[in-house]
Amino acid sequence: MIDTRNCEQCGTLFAPRREHARFCSARCRVAWNRENTADRSVGVSALDWSITAMGDATGRLPRARVWDRPRAFAVITEVVWWVTIVDATLVRHHPEAYDSVLAGQTLAERRVTEKTLAGLRFVRNRIGDDADLSDLIEPVRSGPAAGHVQITAWTWKPVPEPALKSLPPRGQAWEMTRYHAYQAQLADHTIGETFGRSAEFLKQAAANASSATDTRTPAGHPKAH
Repeated sequence: MIDTRNCEQCGTLFAPRREHARFCSARCRVAWNRENTADRSVGVSALDWSITAMGDATGRLPRARVWDRPRAFAVITEVVWWVTIVDATLVRHHPEAYDSVLAGQTLAERRVTEKTLAGLRFVRNRIGDDADLSDLIEPVRSGPAAGHVQITAWTWKPVPEPALKSLPPRGQAWEMTRYHAYQAQLADHTIGETFGRSAEFLKQAAANASSATDTRTPAGHPKAH
Protein backbone atom coordinates (compact mmCIF):
# COMPACT_ATOMS: atom_id res chain seq x y z
CA MET A 1 0.00 0.00 0.00
CA ILE A 2 1.18 3.51 -0.87
CA ASP A 3 -0.20 6.54 0.96
CA THR A 4 -1.78 8.85 -1.62
CA ARG A 5 -4.06 11.88 -1.50
CA ASN A 6 -5.68 14.37 -3.87
CA CYS A 7 -4.09 17.74 -4.58
CA GLU A 8 -6.25 20.49 -3.08
CA GLN A 9 -5.69 22.69 -6.14
CA CYS A 10 -5.98 20.45 -9.20
CA GLY A 11 -7.36 17.23 -7.70
CA THR A 12 -4.53 15.04 -9.02
CA LEU A 13 -3.77 11.93 -6.95
CA PHE A 14 -0.19 12.09 -5.65
CA ALA A 15 2.17 10.44 -3.14
CA PRO A 16 3.15 13.13 -0.59
CA ARG A 17 6.81 13.68 0.20
CA ARG A 18 5.85 15.37 3.47
CA GLU A 19 3.40 14.23 6.11
CA HIS A 20 1.21 17.33 5.76
CA ALA A 21 1.58 17.92 2.01
CA ARG A 22 -1.56 19.31 0.37
CA PHE A 23 -0.43 19.94 -3.22
CA CYS A 24 1.11 17.80 -5.94
CA SER A 25 3.55 20.51 -7.02
CA ALA A 26 4.95 23.93 -6.17
CA ARG A 27 2.89 25.38 -9.06
CA CYS A 28 -0.37 24.18 -7.48
CA ARG A 29 0.68 25.50 -4.07
CA VAL A 30 1.44 28.95 -5.51
CA ALA A 31 -1.83 28.98 -7.47
CA TRP A 32 -3.83 28.04 -4.36
CA ASN A 33 -2.09 30.73 -2.30
CA ARG A 34 -2.91 33.39 -4.89
CA GLU A 35 -6.57 32.40 -4.90
CA ASN A 36 -6.87 32.32 -1.12
CA THR A 37 -5.21 35.50 0.12
CA ALA A 38 -7.91 36.09 2.73
CA ASP A 39 -7.57 32.55 4.04
CA ARG A 40 -3.83 33.06 4.38
CA SER A 41 -4.39 36.19 6.47
CA VAL A 42 -6.80 34.37 8.77
CA GLY A 43 -4.34 31.47 8.95
CA VAL A 44 -1.52 33.75 10.03
CA SER A 45 -3.74 35.24 12.73
CA ALA A 46 -4.44 31.73 14.07
CA LEU A 47 -0.74 30.91 13.80
CA ASP A 48 0.14 34.00 15.85
CA TRP A 49 -2.27 32.83 18.53
CA SER A 50 -0.73 29.35 18.51
CA ILE A 51 2.78 30.79 18.79
CA THR A 52 1.65 32.77 21.85
CA ALA A 53 0.16 29.63 23.41
CA MET A 54 3.38 27.71 22.70
CA GLY A 55 5.40 30.49 24.35
CA ASP A 56 3.14 30.42 27.41
CA ALA A 57 3.54 26.65 27.69
CA THR A 58 7.34 26.72 27.38
CA GLY A 59 7.40 29.55 29.93
CA ARG A 60 5.77 27.23 32.46
CA LEU A 61 8.55 24.64 32.19
CA PRO A 62 11.04 26.38 34.52
CA ARG A 63 8.30 26.94 37.10
CA ALA A 64 7.22 23.29 37.30
CA ARG A 65 8.38 21.55 40.47
CA VAL A 66 10.52 18.43 40.09
CA TRP A 67 8.87 16.76 43.08
CA ASP A 68 5.40 17.17 41.57
CA ARG A 69 5.93 14.72 38.73
CA PRO A 70 2.31 14.42 37.54
CA ARG A 71 2.18 18.20 37.08
CA ALA A 72 5.66 18.29 35.50
CA PHE A 73 4.70 15.59 32.98
CA ALA A 74 1.47 17.48 32.22
CA VAL A 75 3.45 20.64 31.43
CA ILE A 76 5.88 18.71 29.20
CA THR A 77 2.97 17.07 27.37
CA GLU A 78 1.40 20.48 26.76
CA VAL A 79 4.62 21.82 25.26
CA VAL A 80 4.98 18.76 23.02
CA TRP A 81 1.47 19.28 21.67
CA TRP A 82 1.91 23.01 21.04
CA VAL A 83 5.31 22.62 19.37
CA THR A 84 4.03 19.91 17.03
CA ILE A 85 0.81 21.82 16.29
CA VAL A 86 2.75 24.95 15.32
CA ASP A 87 5.25 22.90 13.32
CA ALA A 88 2.49 21.10 11.40
CA THR A 89 0.65 24.38 10.73
CA LEU A 90 3.76 25.98 9.29
CA VAL A 91 4.68 22.98 7.13
CA ARG A 92 1.12 22.64 5.85
CA HIS A 93 0.14 26.27 5.30
CA HIS A 94 3.41 28.24 5.13
CA PRO A 95 6.04 25.93 3.60
CA GLU A 96 7.91 28.77 1.88
CA ALA A 97 8.42 30.66 5.15
CA TYR A 98 9.38 27.45 6.93
CA ASP A 99 11.89 26.39 4.27
CA SER A 100 13.35 29.89 4.08
CA VAL A 101 14.36 29.81 7.75
CA LEU A 102 15.79 26.30 7.33
CA ALA A 103 17.78 27.48 4.30
CA GLY A 104 19.36 30.19 6.45
CA GLN A 105 20.89 27.57 8.74
CA THR A 106 24.07 25.63 8.16
CA LEU A 107 23.64 22.05 6.97
CA ALA A 108 24.49 20.75 10.45
CA GLU A 109 22.04 23.16 12.12
CA ARG A 110 19.32 22.23 9.68
CA ARG A 111 19.75 18.51 10.34
CA VAL A 112 19.55 19.10 14.09
CA THR A 113 16.44 21.27 13.72
CA GLU A 114 14.63 18.83 11.45
CA LYS A 115 15.52 15.79 13.58
CA THR A 116 14.53 17.55 16.79
CA LEU A 117 11.08 18.39 15.41
CA ALA A 118 10.68 14.92 13.91
CA GLY A 119 11.66 13.42 17.26
CA LEU A 120 9.00 15.49 19.01
CA ARG A 121 6.43 14.23 16.50
CA PHE A 122 7.46 10.72 17.57
CA VAL A 123 6.85 11.71 21.21
CA ARG A 124 3.46 13.21 20.29
CA ASN A 125 2.41 9.99 18.59
CA ARG A 126 3.54 7.89 21.54
CA ILE A 127 1.62 9.91 24.11
CA GLY A 128 -1.31 10.14 21.69
CA ASP A 129 -1.46 6.34 21.87
CA ASP A 130 -1.78 6.64 25.66
CA ALA A 131 1.83 5.71 26.37
CA ASP A 132 3.15 6.86 29.73
CA LEU A 133 5.37 9.91 29.32
CA SER A 134 7.53 8.57 32.14
CA ASP A 135 8.64 5.84 29.69
CA LEU A 136 10.27 8.58 27.61
CA ILE A 137 11.73 10.87 30.29
CA GLU A 138 14.56 10.39 32.77
CA PRO A 139 13.99 12.74 35.73
CA VAL A 140 16.95 13.97 37.75
CA ARG A 141 17.78 11.35 40.33
CA SER A 142 16.93 12.11 43.92
CA GLY A 143 19.62 13.62 46.09
CA PRO A 144 20.49 16.65 48.24
CA ALA A 145 20.54 19.00 45.23
CA ALA A 146 17.63 17.46 43.30
CA GLY A 147 15.12 19.93 44.71
CA HIS A 148 17.03 22.84 43.19
CA VAL A 149 17.08 21.38 39.66
CA GLN A 150 14.43 22.43 37.14
CA ILE A 151 12.61 19.90 34.98
CA THR A 152 14.33 21.45 31.97
CA ALA A 153 17.37 19.41 33.12
CA TRP A 154 15.45 16.13 32.75
CA THR A 155 16.49 14.07 29.73
CA TRP A 156 14.74 11.97 27.11
CA LYS A 157 15.31 8.22 27.41
CA PRO A 158 16.50 6.00 24.56
CA VAL A 159 13.59 3.72 23.60
CA PRO A 160 13.22 0.48 21.61
CA GLU A 161 11.83 0.47 18.08
CA PRO A 162 8.04 0.86 17.99
CA ALA A 163 5.67 -1.79 16.63
CA LEU A 164 4.27 -0.39 13.39
CA LYS A 165 2.54 -3.30 11.63
CA SER A 166 -0.85 -1.60 11.90
CA LEU A 167 0.33 1.30 9.71
CA PRO A 168 0.50 1.34 5.88
CA PRO A 169 4.02 1.12 4.39
CA ARG A 170 4.46 4.88 3.94
CA GLY A 171 3.14 5.48 7.46
CA GLN A 172 5.65 2.96 8.79
CA ALA A 173 8.46 4.73 6.93
CA TRP A 174 7.48 8.13 8.36
CA GLU A 175 7.20 6.79 11.90
CA MET A 176 10.57 5.01 11.66
CA THR A 177 12.10 8.28 10.44
CA ARG A 178 10.64 10.01 13.49
CA TYR A 179 11.91 7.22 15.74
CA HIS A 180 15.46 7.46 14.40
CA ALA A 181 15.30 11.25 14.75
CA TYR A 182 14.21 10.80 18.38
CA GLN A 183 17.10 8.46 19.09
CA ALA A 184 19.59 10.76 17.38
CA GLN A 185 18.49 14.16 18.67
CA LEU A 186 16.30 13.72 21.75
CA ALA A 187 17.57 10.63 23.57
CA ASP A 188 20.05 11.65 26.28
CA HIS A 189 19.42 15.35 25.55
CA THR A 190 17.68 17.63 28.03
CA ILE A 191 14.07 18.78 27.87
CA GLY A 192 15.22 22.41 27.99
CA GLU A 193 17.61 22.03 25.05
CA THR A 194 15.00 20.27 22.92
CA PHE A 195 12.15 22.69 23.51
CA GLY A 196 14.38 25.77 23.42
CA ARG A 197 15.75 24.94 19.98
CA SER A 198 12.35 23.99 18.58
CA ALA A 199 10.49 27.03 19.90
CA GLU A 200 13.13 29.45 18.64
CA PHE A 201 13.04 28.01 15.12
CA LEU A 202 9.23 27.99 14.99
CA LYS A 203 9.02 31.58 16.20
CA GLN A 204 11.37 32.65 13.39
CA ALA A 205 9.38 30.70 10.80
CA ALA A 206 6.08 32.17 12.05
CA ALA A 207 7.51 35.70 11.91
CA ASN A 208 8.62 34.96 8.35
CA ALA A 209 5.13 33.75 7.45
CA SER A 210 3.51 36.88 8.94
CA SER A 211 5.91 39.12 7.05
CA ALA A 212 5.25 37.33 3.76
CA THR A 213 1.47 37.63 4.19
CA ASP A 214 1.70 41.34 4.99
CA THR A 215 3.72 41.84 1.81
CA ARG A 216 1.25 39.89 -0.35
CA THR A 217 -1.94 41.46 1.05
CA PRO A 218 -3.33 43.79 -1.66
CA ALA A 219 -3.76 47.47 -0.82
CA GLY A 220 -7.15 48.08 0.75
CA HIS A 221 -7.60 44.37 1.53
CA PRO A 222 -8.90 43.94 5.11
CA LYS A 223 -6.46 42.09 7.37
CA ALA A 224 -7.60 39.60 9.96
CA HIS A 225 -7.24 40.64 13.58
